[in-house]
Amino acid sequence: MLAGLLRDVTAYADAQGGGQGVFKTAVSNVNILRCFQAMMPMRKIYKPSMCVTLQGSKEILLGDEQLDYRAMEFLVVSVEVPGSGRIVEASPTEPYVGVVIDFDSAMMREVMEQVDDIPATPESARCVFVGKVDDRLAECILRLVRLSDTPKAVPVLYPSIMKEIYYWLLSGPHGAQLRKLALPESNMERVANAIYLIRDNLAKTIRVEALASEARMSPSSFHQHFKRMTSMSPLQYQKQLRLLEARRLLMADAANVSDAAYQVGYESASQFSREYSRMFGMAPKRSLMTLRPMPA
Repeated sequence: MLAGLLRDVTAYADAQGGGQGVFKTAVSNVNILRCFQAMMPMRKIYKPSMCVTLQGSKEILLGDEQLDYRAMEFLVVSVEVPGSGRIVEASPTEPYVGVVIDFDSAMMREVMEQVDDIPATPESARCVFVGKVDDRLAECILRLVRLSDTPKAVPVLYPSIMKEIYYWLLSGPHGAQLRKLALPESNMERVANAIYLIRDNLAKTIRVEALASEARMSPSSFHQHFKRMTSMSPLQYQKQLRLLEARRLLMADAANVSDAAYQVGYESASQFSREYSRMFGMAPKRSLMTLRPMPA
């Protein structure tokens, strides 16, 4: 099954012009990634999704936790979380090839309501984990990719294929961890509500007590659950989100360094520069010259 899936995904990328990069499919939440060389770590916000490696290997760093995944392994992210990912193994003869599938929490919840053999959720469950791709999942992913051959079939067949993927994930060895994402009153869902509060009020100072109240937990319990799920504290999480948004503003030519700092909530441009340099390995001004395209 791996050989057939890798062959079809590679053929699709070649048909889209070949080379390396992100290849969009006819299914809006399914993308293909191909890269011919190992890459330096890239910081981004990971959204609820499943990243399947077909060839090569990748790693992701969340807080102080590192996860690696190779061919026929997947990385699942169940809540929005900032992290640093990189391609570890790739070459022109054996490029990294992967498929990224964004999740629909409402659809997953609908499937979960029909699955009655999900194991109890362990308290130590994280919002990110690595698992093995079995033949059933691989066959579903192959059908998703092949939908691009018949775009008119996407709205009819896509929901049933995704529900099948959710079923195999929920009924598999990691079902309990995904259950945390789908259950409306789970601790993960409550912490996710606090995460959305941070995201939607990025430039504001939000006290841990307010976040705990949003999650309907005591401050100490909230801090413990937040750190367990994301491998970072709420303050670290907000700081990484702010710096990622500042870099986006700089890349989009939407702000100079001082404006970017103030727009994401920094009162001190010098503090912003120090923390930006620590996170991205270069000063904002240097980043500004590197990230923005040169005028024609």
